[in-house]
Amino acid sequence: MTDPSQYVRRREKGARDVTYPPAPERLAVAVYDNHAHLEITDGEGLTLDEQLARAAAVGVHGVVQAGGDIESSRWSAWAAASHPRVLAAVAIHPNEAPAYAAAGRLDEAIGVIDELAAQPRVRAIGETGLDFFRTDETGRPAQFESFEAHIALASKHAIAMQIHDRDAHDAVLQTLERVGAPERTVFHCFSGDEAMARYAADRGWYLSFAGNVTFKNAQNLRDALAVTPRDRILVETDAPFLTPVPYRGRPNAPYLVPLTVRFMAAELGIDVDELSAQLAANTLAVYGEF
Repeated sequence: MTDPSQYVRRREKGARDVTYPPAPERLAVAVYDNHAHLEITDGEGLTLDEQLARAAAVGVHGVVQAGGDIESSRWSAWAAASHPRVLAAVAIHPNEAPAYAAAGRLDEAIGVIDELAAQPRVRAIGETGLDFFRTDETGRPAQFESFEAHIALASKHAIAMQIHDRDAHDAVLQTLERVGAPERTVFHCFSGDEAMARYAADRGWYLSFAGNVTFKNAQNLRDALAVTPRDRILVETDAPFLTPVPYRGRPNAPYLVPLTVRFMAAELGIDVDELSAQLAANTLAVYGEF
């Protein structure tokens, strides 16, 4: 596809409610959505301009748009270059790496990510990492190869790295220790526990919490949040997925970040404005100015 702006993916509707939730109360202190996939349409669908307008109306000042393959990474770079409220992360997702490798195209794909990472508004390599939930053992060598190559790209371009880690905690941590983590390493949609949060905090890594921190069965995430240093906490949607309670299952979007921020503030026992200011400062420390 020659025009990346025309790229779009669609999420399966299934039997769930695909109407967008109502807008929450505006945050007094603006924050940022650290990780979203706005190239994916869900439910009625919102254009990028509509997504950003809804977010701005409730105090979400900007979005880090994440790629997962060549096409979505090109779209992410285009979105960031075209919109002052968007920064981009580009990568080959760990579940995509085996398919590229099987086609003999993994090196080519990583080369594309390398080129995109040189653009001034591409501020992270992501999402990259390991996923042992959706990829079996036959695909894992390609995941490791891709992950290590992405670590090298983040270091080469002196930008952040957003990690996807699903059912692969030990392997991710061991890889980071063996290869050497980039200076600004972010665990996107952190899924570990209190012990892993302490381990990451000891190394100065960032933990990004999504709407699933509000889920009833996610006590491990709330325990992790409680021990994470305030200057290492980020917030994200992973839109259109992981919509926070009470709208779980419906389409997620950056304008719903305030629901998660208020939940996190209550869990931490701090003022919402105080947490918002910290989250905003942390985002800018990781990615730079929008």
